[in-house]
Amino acid sequence: MTHPRATPAARTESAQDTPSARNHTGHATPGTSLTTQPSLTDLRHHLTAHLAPAARTWLDHALDEAAAHPGIHGPISVWELRLAEAGRRCGPAHADAARVLILDAARAGIDALTRVYFQGTADERRAVLHALPHLVSGPGALPLIEDALRTNDTRLLSAAVGPYAARHLTAHHWRHAVLKCLFTGVPVDHVADLPRRAAGDGELARMLGDYAAERTAAGRAAPEDLYRVLDLTESVTPAPGTDHPHGKES
Repeated sequence: MTHPRATPAARTESAQDTPSARNHTGHATPGTSLTTQPSLTDLRHHLTAHLAPAARTWLDHALDEAAAHPGIHGPISVWELRLAEAGRRCGPAHADAARVLILDAARAGIDALTRVYFQGTADERRAVLHALPHLVSGPGALPLIEDALRTNDTRLLSAAVGPYAARHLTAHHWRHAVLKCLFTGVPVDHVADLPRRAAGDGELARMLGDYAAERTAAGRAAPEDLYRVLDLTESVTPAPGTDHPHGKES
């Protein structure tokens, strides 16, 4: 039986949030949270514990098959077919994790990940984004993140602002990714490593202030998440329009 390669990863979710994930509305959903990058070993253990026997058997076979025939072969590789089946075989709550494990077993490199991303369904695209921090060490897959950030699909956006983006997006693109989350209602809890990257970021504070001012001028309240991020920037002087709605203390 083929086991996934272990990838060091720190969990940042609390015990009660594991293995629950939060969907794009911010509500808890069953399954394993991929936003905070559980290790591949953790994903495998969780699926082993929670999949029905038939689904476990299918996943074991799919992983062995992918390991035996890795990489890209012809118009479509056998493991790409298994990616398409994962939702039906493992159920929507576990499909993302199953797809990430299959991509790992297939040793999918940037070329293979790019093909799956652009030729696959939205579910398969999301799995590719979740797999990036495990499978790609450098910034070579950033075009996939940047493409996802141009969409208005909140599930793709949630996956795109995960650990890979936190490691490799430039400051300029990362700031715009945070704003895109605010525009589309993706909870900033999904933005990996947010406290570290936002800390002391005066330009992000300015952009948040501009956005809040625009909302205020239009007679609309700024989202509460905006003030959460603004607090993280440690802005000394709030930009116009960003007076904290709850009387933030200095």
